[in-house]
Amino acid sequence: MHKFIRLEEYKILLYRMFLVYFFYMVARVLFYFYNIDLVKVDGVFEFIKLAFHGLAFDTTAILYVNSLFILLSIIPLTFNTTKRYQKGLFYLYFITNGIAYATNFVDFIYYRFIFNRTSTSVMGSLEHETNKTSLFFKFILDYWHVYILFFAVLAFWIYSYKRVTLKPYTQLKPLKYFIGSLLIMCLVTVLCIGGIRGDFKHSTRPITLVDASRHVTNPVHSDIVLNTPFTIIRTIGKDDFKKVNYVSKDIIESNFKPIKQYQDSLNFGNRNVVVFIIESYGKEYLGAFNKHSGIPDYESHTPFIDSLAQHSLVFSNAYANGRKSIHGMSSVLAGIPSFKVAYTSSAYVQQPTQSIVSAYNDMGYDTSFFHGAPNGSMGFLGFSNVLGFDHYYGKTEYDEFDPDNDEFDGFWGIWDEPFFEYINSTLAKKQEPFMSSIFTLTSHSPYIIPETYTSKFPEGDIIMHKCVEYTDYAIQQFFETAKKEAWFENTIFVFTADHTNEIYYDEYRKPINRYAVPIMFYSPKGDAILIGENRALAQQIDIYPTLLNLSGYNKPFRSWGRSLIGGDADIDPFIMNHTGMLYQFTQGNYICIFDGNEAIGFYDVNDLGLEQNLIAQRNTEMNAIEQACKAFIQDYMERIIDRKLSAE
Repeated sequence: MHKFIRLEEYKILLYRMFLVYFFYMVARVLFYFYNIDLVKVDGVFEFIKLAFHGLAFDTTAILYVNSLFILLSIIPLTFNTTKRYQKGLFYLYFITNGIAYATNFVDFIYYRFIFNRTSTSVMGSLEHETNKTSLFFKFILDYWHVYILFFAVLAFWIYSYKRVTLKPYTQLKPLKYFIGSLLIMCLVTVLCIGGIRGDFKHSTRPITLVDASRHVTNPVHSDIVLNTPFTIIRTIGKDDFKKVNYVSKDIIESNFKPIKQYQDSLNFGNRNVVVFIIESYGKEYLGAFNKHSGIPDYESHTPFIDSLAQHSLVFSNAYANGRKSIHGMSSVLAGIPSFKVAYTSSAYVQQPTQSIVSAYNDMGYDTSFFHGAPNGSMGFLGFSNVLGFDHYYGKTEYDEFDPDNDEFDGFWGIWDEPFFEYINSTLAKKQEPFMSSIFTLTSHSPYIIPETYTSKFPEGDIIMHKCVEYTDYAIQQFFETAKKEAWFENTIFVFTADHTNEIYYDEYRKPINRYAVPIMFYSPKGDAILIGENRALAQQIDIYPTLLNLSGYNKPFRSWGRSLIGGDADIDPFIMNHTGMLYQFTQGNYICIFDGNEAIGFYDVNDLGLEQNLIAQRNTEMNAIEQACKAFIQDYMERIIDRKLSAE
């Protein structure tokens, strides 16, 4: 013992670090079982392979979280084997590891809503909310089993830690003690640096989220390789807006024409425009959009919207450009998608921005935004000011309209039906023409509806179904009232969703379909161009140029989307979105998965599950699609950073 005076300390340190690795692996297994329908693997051996690759990402997270614990465990102090010192290490170990470890358990549930591991961008989504406490306690009630599981696993971890204890030293040889300790400290430091970076190669940059994709054939499996502490640590303080130089300007222009001008716009006259952005309304729920889905015994939950679709222009192959509500607002209204982080949470958001709003302001319209949550929720108020809406109507204005109301849902804001009544009352007083955006609220976690409707809309196959049906009913009541008003007949209505939500049918668990949303245009006048079904690729950022094309706006404007009614016939339909780690660009016959440097996968356009990577059979069309993806990213970054979000 005197020859290797600290051997027992080092052995116990290794044991304690082994426990961290072990319980991270336990969390990975639990994550898989909680989300087995979303991250399916082909058997035990494939999971073991993914888990093995995950060790590198576990190592980085574990070493970051435990750096102080490791240092204090090996620093040469003559009293570090005493009970008091070891007790301090115990609390440090479990406070730091407990907090980090808990984030893995959050993703057992939260992954089902955002379809990627949690990162610091989540904080940007929550910073404007005034109801964090009520939502937290509602989360505890709804997912109590996760909390119990977490504390049960943590208790077993504590038990395992205490099983091996260290006896205090009574004799020391100072020279050997300090020299040996310093040598071990140098060795441990080198090992930790290599572990945090990912390996010891001089050329290797520290591993990031995208490196997980190097080890998988299906991009979804990256979320098994990763762990949540790693994704949070690696996204702290990151500015994901960086200029790139992939392609020539000619390629950008030929693929997207980011500065557009419609000389031959349809010019429907001074029609009013009402854009419904329906909270969490994935395409899965709407029967009118599932005629070709091939889902056996499919059941729709939107009878009113389905009936309206019979007299509308329906885009049944449409997708969201993002994963969160604020992503949807910027995509739909300004044609600005979000990738790793929300554009609206970035340092670049405060700049002149052409949008649906600026165009209709320019045409002399009254412009307004409605959302029934407390003003500022989701960051909507701030971004609506950036876009230049004339009016913002939120819970504050509703409470002034009806001071004695009891329509607050207890979590997010005013129920959809009464808030829609308020919207009707407000629009009836406006001078035409006007453009309004209505962002609905009730079809969202915590999945509750007014008690008076619990028998009318009973629990469905999933908790979301009753909320979808209630919001569909609320929209129907809105239309029943609105069509009695003079403005109704002279209005173009647009319907889409901000993002998807709870999934029931396997078809919508496929990675690409997790972005599938409705896009629909309805005119009470029955204009022929706004009736029928179009199965071409469409996306949220296409709504902005389509409306300008319809409304006769003939000035130059910035848009990466394309008109869906013919104004951009020379631009091939495409879809661009981001998983939180990887770009997904769909065009022509293929889906391209791009990691920010190069394409790492090509899939048949109908392979929505991303099951068969065709990159080994790469052809000229694939090369052109990758070039188009690069062109989009290059122009997107340049225009945002250089403040060129307007045509001027």
